Amino acid sequence: MMERLSDDLLGLILDKFDDPNDRKSFSQVCKDWFRVEGLHRSTLQVLEPDLIPNFLPRFPNILNFQSSVPIRDSLFEFIASTCPRIQVLNLNYKETGDHPYENDYGEVDGMKDIDDLGISAIARGCRDLREVLLRRRTGIWDRGVASLVKFAGNLRNLDLGFCTGVSDDGLESIGGLKYLEVLNLQGCWRITDKGLGFLAKGSLCKKLRILNLANMEITDCGLIYLKEMSCLEELNLAECHMVTDISIEMVVATFSTLKKLILSWMFDVSDVAVSALARGCKNLEVLDLSGCGTVSATGICAFSSHGSLKELVWTKWNFAITGHDLEHLVFGCSTLERIVLHKNVRVRIPMEVQERILMRNCVLEWVDG
Repeated sequence: MMERLSDDLLGLILDKFDDPNDRKSFSQVCKDWFRVEGLHRSTLQVLEPDLIPNFLPRFPNILNFQSSVPIRDSLFEFIASTCPRIQVLNLNYKETGDHPYENDYGEVDGMKDIDDLGISAIARGCRDLREVLLRRRTGIWDRGVASLVKFAGNLRNLDLGFCTGVSDDGLESIGGLKYLEVLNLQGCWRITDKGLGFLAKGSLCKKLRILNLANMEITDCGLIYLKEMSCLEELNLAECHMVTDISIEMVVATFSTLKKLILSWMFDVSDVAVSALARGCKNLEVLDLSGCGTVSATGICAFSSHGSLKELVWTKWNFAITGHDLEHLVFGCSTLERIVLHKNVRVRIPMEVQERILMRNCVLEWVDG
């Protein structure tokens, strides 16, 4: 009876299964069901890239291709020709303490990894790419970025975190993307203020929502270029040690659309900048000031009249903050739901104050910092 079911009907049945184990059981019924399951697979995670030529033809309709291990550059032309419908290419290395090691020959952990030729091949063959995540793929340089932009004009999300070969020239290409909403440039130390100028002049300036510039060698001059980004909702400037109060006050504090801001371990950001953020960023919901040693309770309390802040992270070991400061902040800013402080500050906050804050539905969380 089951053998008479058409491929279309089998596909409709298969689409009802969300559990991978159920789908696996489906594929084991018979050869036809095995074939249909392959045709309807939309996501594939690759752990052994050298076997790709053997198994990939079974999954021609893959939309989401994932792998966190080194992949030989030569395999990407085969991937693109076999699975031209790929929309999400996730090649981010896993966030672990052991980062992949690259030698002078472009090898990662002893294996040849993707470089500009590989990313160009996948961009030419998969014209509907929406997300490309290449975090820590250090073989990607400006030429690969330019090819990606040329052939994948529909990109919404691009992660180049710690792709240390990408420079200002790469940003000049990226600036021309019309639909890009999320851009991660964390740790791209070759990018300078000039590169941010290219971004500000490009089409994405009016579309970009999330921008990660953490661990970069940018200054106030570069950040000022970004003043025209009218849709920015999240900005990460963690460990940008050359950025000071000047650009935070002149630029960042003018972003009325900003909802999340990370300024952790920025040593030249003080109460002046934090007070400006409290006045200007009316829709800010998350503020991370971890390790900002020049910020005091005065700056923090500037948010006591804020109408949107939900989460404040300030893990500096600072005994200057008192229970009165925290009460003033929480009772003034009724939207606050979570405050993260260094655990050594806890002894300075009376238990009755902590209880009153908790009664306002605001959680105090104590961490090592």
